[in-house]
Amino acid sequence: MKNIAIIDLGSNSARLVLAHVINDSYYVVYDELKETVRLAQDMEREGYLKQARIAQAVKTLKMFRKLCDANNVDKVYAFATNAVRKAKNQRSFLEEVNTVCGFKINVLTEEQEATQIYYGVINSLEIPKGVIMDISGSSIQLIQYNRRMILNRVCLPIGTMNLSVLFNENTTPLQQAQMIETYMRDQFNGVEWLKELDPDYKFIGVGGSFRNLVRIVKRINKYPLDMVHNFKLSAETFDKIYDMIKILDVEKRSKIKGLSAQRADIFCAALSCIKSFFGCTEFDEVTVSGSGIREGYMFNHAVPTTLEKPISDILGHSIYTRLYYYDLNVPHAEHVCNLAIQLYKQLRVLHKLPRQYVRVLRVAALLHESGMRLNFYDRYKHSAYFITNSNLYGISHRDLVLASFVVRGHNLEDIPANEWNRYSGILQEEDMVAVMRLAVILRIADSLDRSMSGSVKSINCDVLGDSVIMKTEVEGDCSLEIKDALGAGADFARAYKKNLEIL
Repeated sequence: MKNIAIIDLGSNSARLVLAHVINDSYYVVYDELKETVRLAQDMEREGYLKQARIAQAVKTLKMFRKLCDANNVDKVYAFATNAVRKAKNQRSFLEEVNTVCGFKINVLTEEQEATQIYYGVINSLEIPKGVIMDISGSSIQLIQYNRRMILNRVCLPIGTMNLSVLFNENTTPLQQAQMIETYMRDQFNGVEWLKELDPDYKFIGVGGSFRNLVRIVKRINKYPLDMVHNFKLSAETFDKIYDMIKILDVEKRSKIKGLSAQRADIFCAALSCIKSFFGCTEFDEVTVSGSGIREGYMFNHAVPTTLEKPISDILGHSIYTRLYYYDLNVPHAEHVCNLAIQLYKQLRVLHKLPRQYVRVLRVAALLHESGMRLNFYDRYKHSAYFITNSNLYGISHRDLVLASFVVRGHNLEDIPANEWNRYSGILQEEDMVAVMRLAVILRIADSLDRSMSGSVKSINCDVLGDSVIMKTEVEGDCSLEIKDALGAGADFARAYKKNLEIL
């Protein structure tokens, strides 16, 4: 396992992300540091990075250097985006950074920046056709992709900082928001390919403004899941938040829970851009990605194959990242998952669940023992917590919560009503029956590999009257496995209204 560092020197903030690279195929973030540097501030007229901003950036990068050294980082990937790209004093700034901090900053072209944002999104979201919007302090990136290929992109040379300055003179907050809306509507209407999108395209939001927006919505709605990635926000809900915020001055905005105080002065400009974009397109919701340009870099350098083609099984890759990082028993997890899927198919005539629940069962089966890393006792409760807070890629919030309850239901009595009710806004009425039936399947599959030897190879189920007879194909003595699986008989009868026999 090696350590890498990603440094993102943006127009508004500088970020350091430290990650472990596992088996040259996976990465896990283990530390990060963010500082507001505002490199793009006051650049509009002369095009130079101001000395005060340079000093703040160098001070921040010196802190980054110290953290990298303390963590024995093997490789640093440092890049800068629009503010440094446009700066007339770019060269002297980069030389100072290299001399003082020891970082060689790669200044990305507009195309390189768009490509890295795309890599971050396409390897973490199961959205085959999308339009990505990344709002920064000095630019807005729009990227259209289809079938895992970038089709169109445009970088609008205006962002939240310069918009906030441009429309700030002798205006109320509401007037400023309306003027930015009008201005940005003209900008978006000038992007011809936005007018030709078919209904299958999804709107994807990337960047700090979108993440802050989600945090505000979650606090207002008391959303129970602490996860930003893959959060879906309707245009209707967005309008309610925007109408509330656009009339507030900076001081009042800074007190909004969920909004970073350092972003309060430019946040409304970002919302005005989003409002205009909704108005210029047919989108009725935005999916917020917690993965963007930095994650694109991490995917490329931790998983080099993503430079040629995106990850085909996003969810699987995300699950295996955790399996290897926490040193779990991968062969056992895979065998339990295989047996569970077999049972799911064999019992389809009884459970009658749609195919979408296979994904839920897969997550639950592969991560059912993750709680062992905390404590053997109550391990399934700990595994449920682990899954709920895993921030897995390639899965909806609802399916993630369902998978946690499937693991928690190793004993059906262990699903407390108050916990279930906590997620009532995410779950659907039919999910309780589905969880009961999947939980029993997982318990039996886990029992059938009790010795972790893989001795039960396959299962065939016959439904005969009031009973389900499971016939196992085994290798060696499986009396332990069968006895343990029969212990699920009472829960099986409760979930399936059938008696359980295992041969």
